[in-house]
Amino acid sequence: MPLLGAAPASSAPAAVLELPSPAGPHPVGRRTLHLVDRHRADPWVPAARGRELMVSVSYPARPSGGVPAAYMTESEAQRLLEAKGLAGVVPAATVAGTRTHAQLDAPTAPGRFPLVLLSPGFSMPRTTLTALAGELAARGYVVAAVDHAYESVGTEFPGGRVPPCVACDRVGVDVEEAVVVEGRAADLSFVIDALTGHRRAGLLAHVIDSRRIGVAGHSIGGAAAMATMAADRRVRAGVNLDGGFFVRDAGSGLGRRPFMMVGAEAVHGPANTAGDWAETYDRLRGWKRWLTVSGAGHFSFTDIPWLAEQLGLPDPEVPLPGERGWYITRDYVGAFFDLHLRGIPQPLLQGPAPSHPEVEFHRP
Repeated sequence: MPLLGAAPASSAPAAVLELPSPAGPHPVGRRTLHLVDRHRADPWVPAARGRELMVSVSYPARPSGGVPAAYMTESEAQRLLEAKGLAGVVPAATVAGTRTHAQLDAPTAPGRFPLVLLSPGFSMPRTTLTALAGELAARGYVVAAVDHAYESVGTEFPGGRVPPCVACDRVGVDVEEAVVVEGRAADLSFVIDALTGHRRAGLLAHVIDSRRIGVAGHSIGGAAAMATMAADRRVRAGVNLDGGFFVRDAGSGLGRRPFMMVGAEAVHGPANTAGDWAETYDRLRGWKRWLTVSGAGHFSFTDIPWLAEQLGLPDPEVPLPGERGWYITRDYVGAFFDLHLRGIPQPLLQGPAPSHPEVEFHRP
């Protein structure tokens, strides 16, 4: 599936891109962390010195006139565009310069906040979930968006290193998707350790309420969200945005903890018997929701359609406007974590709503 919609052969006009403004009351700060798990070999490059992760931590901040946080580096943008055949259509500097509404290293707001981890789709960088991270941070969450080494087409590590996507060449050839899912679950648990434990990575432990942790992901990152919950009892709630589950008996290890599945109707509706959502949903024993969005595409739950439409490059195969996909994602994911990590009642999650006619609820 293309990153952006169909584009003319000539370059698109230069544009100033901007992510949606967060609706929450807090200013947003951002810190970028390089974490290395020295006790675990990298599943893709065993000779590497541990498992490397890049983590963007968005958090409620004090008002600050600091430096705006970048969307991604120009090197990351260039590689992402090359992977999708758009290097000659959209300037890398345009994508890298997207306005994010976050301030770099801003001072933290007073208080303690729930932690939410985000895992991106396979081969996609964590930056594709930046709008969601910023929105949740503005609502009062610390949000850690995680890039998993050798699983992204373009993630820059310290020293300007951009490791190749080794997993891209192996998954579906000699490695099953479950290896990605299980590896990411271990990654996310390590990030929780680093942010809340004695290491105090990024010095943010003092604002994180370690009793309230959630996880969400797009595509295979959504499978990783469920796998993380199954492996780590500290995670209280999870969301899968349009991903299969891939692992055996997915959903059976969550106990009574809540989980929500949100996906494109064409792929994850009950009429599609080839997927694994129905059997996974039936294994869930706690609060659960299975929602689909009519007209949505696979990337409708990420930043990509929002930015593509600003460039005049909508995907002609996806009827749902990028702006509408963003608001649906924002409202339902925000409502889910507000209910289950903050105890705030959410009528939006009780059933179909006239304000969101594209969203259908499946099974009680």
